[in-house]
Amino acid sequence: MENRPIDIHPADRLSLVQEYYFSRKLKEVARLNAEGRDIISLAIGSPDMPPSKSTIDRLCEVAQRDDAHGYQPTMGTPELRQAMASFYQRWYGVTLDPATEILPLIGSKEGILHVTLAFVNPGDGVLVPNPGYPTYTSLSRLLGARIVNYNLREDQGWQPDFEELGRMDLRGVKLMWTNYPNMPTGGDANMKTYERLVDFAHRHGIVVVNDNPYSFILNKSPKSLLQVAGAKDCCIEFNSMSKSHNMPGWRVGLCATNATFISWILKVKSNIDSGTFRGLQLAAAVAYDNAADWHQMANYDTYRRRRDLAEQIMRQLGCTYDPQQVGMFLWGKIPDSYANAEQLTERVLHEARVFITPGFIFGSNGERYVRISLCAKDEKIKEALERIKAVVSQPHK
Repeated sequence: MENRPIDIHPADRLSLVQEYYFSRKLKEVARLNAEGRDIISLAIGSPDMPPSKSTIDRLCEVAQRDDAHGYQPTMGTPELRQAMASFYQRWYGVTLDPATEILPLIGSKEGILHVTLAFVNPGDGVLVPNPGYPTYTSLSRLLGARIVNYNLREDQGWQPDFEELGRMDLRGVKLMWTNYPNMPTGGDANMKTYERLVDFAHRHGIVVVNDNPYSFILNKSPKSLLQVAGAKDCCIEFNSMSKSHNMPGWRVGLCATNATFISWILKVKSNIDSGTFRGLQLAAAVAYDNAADWHQMANYDTYRRRRDLAEQIMRQLGCTYDPQQVGMFLWGKIPDSYANAEQLTERVLHEARVFITPGFIFGSNGERYVRISLCAKDEKIKEALERIKAVVSQPHK
């Protein structure tokens, strides 16, 4: 039988997005490594340290049980929800009902999808920060939402400009994405911003979603949007174990808000996944009880050493940066001698064999910035510093 050519095309929505930058760029890095180039990656925020020993021990223990391998409730086990509620009470002073006001997620990234599906119809507006996490934009486009960018600027500490927001046409806007402590800029969370966000949500009938995975990194005063009175009525907060508990591959996060919003998001989630392995959930419940000294070591002391080295790299590159920024990245402004950030990052990649991130991938307000990840061993960051020193002593072409 003769095979006839068939004419198959992807869905139109794929034309609205590109393959994720890191997915594309890591293929190039893999090719360079296969050629023996030995690239040091300081690009991605994937913690390189393990979770606490008690967390791993609990996972191994549960995995040995015959009764632990079946489907689990999409809502999560009671043990995990209670641990999440206790974590919010202990660290943020926020009271949540574990039965109705918390929804475990397979990492907070999936929560972006679920919340958008639950609240946004095609054509509705979504406020997205510029610069900001690219997934806020890409998933909104895939789902037919209308992107409404709002500016974050260095001279305002990367906080929203509420006067500018007040002048915008907000008709048809359903959601606003915020992310504090901010990625990629390192702008810290502050209660004044949180109070203004809650007021903004109430006045405009917009649901503010705060993505909060970085509050423990280089930050001795973790904050939550839900600390503001009335926030639960109109706001949602994501949190994740990926950064603060060294568990990026475990894919455990949470969504916290009022019971009605949780029921809507659960309606979406329950039609998409079938729950998380019981061992992961029970081990995550143990991790939420990590001692304060574990957090001091894992989320502060280690990253402080690495941050000092990253600051030296920034200075070698001629970049300026705010020393008050927090989180697991260092965000710096490139010198005028470079036409754009990618010119600098490509030079560093191909001449110094170090992969750092150009800020344009986070939006137009990031075009003259670069980002360095602190998720590499101290020795690797030191080696990257020496490689860059050797390269930047030569004029760039």
